[in-house]
Amino acid sequence: MKILIVVRHAKSSWANIGEKDFDRPLNDRGKADAPLMAEKLRKTNIKIDAFVSSSAKRARKTAKAFAEAYGKTKHDIILTDDLYNAAAAAFYETIADLKDSDKAVALFAHNPGITDFVNTIGETNIDEMPTCAIFAVQSPIKHWKDFKYAEKKFLLFTYPKDLQ
Repeated sequence: MKILIVVRHAKSSWANIGEKDFDRPLNDRGKADAPLMAEKLRKTNIKIDAFVSSSAKRARKTAKAFAEAYGKTKHDIILTDDLYNAAAAAFYETIADLKDSDKAVALFAHNPGITDFVNTIGETNIDEMPTCAIFAVQSPIKHWKDFKYAEKKFLLFTYPKDLQ
């Protein structure tokens, strides 16, 4: 049995107009939302074995907040350029390469690819993954390479406005 958790990065800053998209940090709301949503996920009692994040700054910082909620550090996060502005196919490729010893994995990435990806899973129909949204499914597989075509059971969809 495997659990996949997909998290869109928290709200990013547009304060520096000349800043490269890849280097944009979280804004104040994003810095507040990420630890709150991480704690909400931790309270579901899903034990996360691996944190895999786009290497873009806003995704890394979001992943760091989640890792810390689980007693991990930024050094426990696996960074990949493959999840930066990734299409749905790139998510499946990343998942296929996960370690089979990891039963639950959290992926941190960006729109529009993250919304497109979650909408390829089962009967899902989400107009847009809001910033810092969490989506989770469970699949009765032993190997991550089998995830794409395997049966999946919806577990969770939540986002910061659910906390208000």
